[in-house]
Amino acid sequence: MKSGDAFGFSRRGVLVGGSAAGAVLVHAGPVQAAPAKGDVPVTMPVSLEVNGTRHDLQLDTRTTLLDALREHLHLIGTKKGCDHGQCGACTVIVNGERINSCLSLALQHQGDKVTTIEGLGTPDKLHPMQAAFIEHDGFQCGYCTPGQICSAVAVLGEIRRGVPSHVQEDIVAAPAVSNQELRERMSGNICRCGAYSNIMEAMQHVAGESA
Repeated sequence: MKSGDAFGFSRRGVLVGGSAAGAVLVHAGPVQAAPAKGDVPVTMPVSLEVNGTRHDLQLDTRTTLLDALREHLHLIGTKKGCDHGQCGACTVIVNGERINSCLSLALQHQGDKVTTIEGLGTPDKLHPMQAAFIEHDGFQCGYCTPGQICSAVAVLGEIRRGVPSHVQEDIVAAPAVSNQELRERMSGNICRCGAYSNIMEAMQHVAGESA
């Protein structure tokens, strides 16, 4: 008895049949699975006031505030660094408080007032903090600078309002802002170029003018 005869097929039959099936698949092209119902993006409306202008958007519910600003409103001054809330490059000011925009969803900010680096000043009319960063060379590559400036502006606002430092309880806001206090409050903003001392000088410059 030849191999396969007991089951009603031969080795030749298996090879021929397999080749024919392969030819059919190649001719038909790749098989695409039908999209699952859960894969369809869910969108919702959200209204944001960004740099003084209201924007009504229809966004995927998974869209972060950072991506809404960059991809939908084309405000690319806010940078995407680590995308994990660890570097501070994406810092913006929301209702007067600084946040990492990569860590919150755009839908969480319905009706909120968002200020990005573009909303602080213009080339013709710089914000005092922007001007101080230029005067004191508070940047090198510049990638972290928008987040640094937004955070610096918000930090001085925190000090004026008497908001205690979340890093050290013994640091108390005072009219003469110490270098130590500024460093502690800015610790969430990383500068890989190492321009920290110049950033501190810029902040103390602005703090002295506004005292």
